[in-house]
Amino acid sequence: MFGRLMIRALAAMCIAGAAATTALAKDEPTGVVTDPCIGQKSPEQMPGEQWVPYMFAHDFGQLCQYRAKNASLTTSQAAPQVVFMGDSITEGWEKLDPGYFTEGKVDRGISGQTTSQMLLRFRQDVIELHPQVVHILAGTNDVAGNTGPVTLSQVEGNIASMAELAKAHGIRVVLGSVPPAAKFPWRQGLVVVPTIKVLNSWIKEYAAHNGFTYADYFSAMANASGGMKEGLSSDGVHPTRDGYQLMEPLANASITQALEAPGTVH
Repeated sequence: MFGRLMIRALAAMCIAGAAATTALAKDEPTGVVTDPCIGQKSPEQMPGEQWVPYMFAHDFGQLCQYRAKNASLTTSQAAPQVVFMGDSITEGWEKLDPGYFTEGKVDRGISGQTTSQMLLRFRQDVIELHPQVVHILAGTNDVAGNTGPVTLSQVEGNIASMAELAKAHGIRVVLGSVPPAAKFPWRQGLVVVPTIKVLNSWIKEYAAHNGFTYADYFSAMANASGGMKEGLSSDGVHPTRDGYQLMEPLANASITQALEAPGTVH
């Protein structure tokens, strides 16, 4: 969720491939390499609007963000109990309430990401960590169109693919509802409440049909109009610490339910 910077940067990307040409400098590695993360620039190193097209050209799924932390976990052989996969709502969770991410909980949220980007990094950031449970909280940025226009069936397919990959590797699945939002500050004028409700209905039904656990954050956090209740968010989208602390008992109950469901947990 990049705000106005994201809007301007995405607009810049439409200029006949010029952004991609600029992003791929001659002195940077391309193609198949040993370590694609060496020398990758950070947002602080890229002036103005250049970082988003740079990132899209170099590491669309942003696999470099957690690569070192993942290596540390796998080296220590300390498999987490739960990996939280998501966007800035997940990333901000650990930042605002770090005490929650103890006892085997690992945060793998990345700001601004859509389900297509999460699916690209799902093997590295979830499967290869060998958790017992994955908590997937995704869809807000798809509704916002952060990586371009998309159909609901495509979003649903990405979520289903992540869940099915987890199941194939013996990982229990918790699917969180898209949290409520009346509007997106970085995408003014977009009508979002009906789409969020339709997507959440699908997530709930899909979870029930496939034996996954559904964490209904929307019902607990939404006001009568489908936006976020007062005090739970600073901008109507991202939870405050109070918002996260409201979510935590729901997350805990869903994780417990997933662990206690029939089946094999490695």
